[in-house]
Amino acid sequence: MNPPFPFDPKTDFAIERFIDAPTRLVWEALTKPEHLAAWYMPRAWGRVSHAELDLRPGGIIRIDIAVGDGPDSPNLGCVLEVVPLQRLVWTSMLFPGYRPAVFDDIPITAIMQMASDGSGTRYVFTALHRNETDFQTNRESGFYQGTEIAIDQFVAHVIAMK
Repeated sequence: MNPPFPFDPKTDFAIERFIDAPTRLVWEALTKPEHLAAWYMPRAWGRVSHAELDLRPGGIIRIDIAVGDGPDSPNLGCVLEVVPLQRLVWTSMLFPGYRPAVFDDIPITAIMQMASDGSGTRYVFTALHRNETDFQTNRESGFYQGTEIAIDQFVAHVIAMK
């Protein structure tokens, strides 16, 4: 799977997995709020308290999380591209309706790609950052590690859906 963008290892990271399940199940687990709540947040770190996704360019992606017994932390972004069963792209740089975002976190653009691979699915998650400083800050914060855990949970969730 070639990315539809220039990948720069100084500012971007990608995590690839083979999922022993059909692409339609991978897409469902990725795009249905009830499934997002099951895998998005590393369980040892917290939970998803609310998930919402409007699958159209300009639509909302909202995945609120709670760490431990702490308060809900809203995570709001804008869907940029939807190619059913192939690619979902969203960014935290914009709020729904392409409205400029204001927040205290490191912004990313997330690209989730999938393709049939034999009886399963090849899945690639890519996070694009504005610059090397944002990328390094996110790596040091545990974002990369948490994303790996969440993707492993995602794979297990998809397999459990079979």
